[in-house]
Amino acid sequence: EVRLVESGGGLVQPGGSLTLSCVVSGFPFMYYTMTWHRQTPGQERELVASINSLGDDTYYTDSMKGRATISRDNARNTGYLQMSSLKPDDTGRYLCEVGHYWGQGTQVTVSS
Repeated sequence: EVRLVESGGGLVQPGGSLTLSCVVSGFPFMYYTMTWHRQTPGQERELVASINSLGDDTYYTDSMKGRATISRDNARNTGYLQMSSLKPDDTGRYLCEVGHYWGQGTQVTVSS
């Protein structure tokens, strides 16, 4: 059974930090690009960051450049998204995508 399980979301004040995790099971994570997306009600899903299978090539949406770091540990079948200097506009449900499989997401709320 293929499973992607995100965690690490929560309520954080503006300027705060969070690290999201995505644990993958049921297929060979190490061969696939991993992508984090953000879904906000009433808006299109937005690609936030992606990392290739080897972990040596990354992409960030403009709004997250300098504030996010995407990484992966292929030995642990886990990907990460570290976010800092969080803003209210970063609020949303963050979903992990690997090999066209999706997790359920983890909610990030940035509010004072």
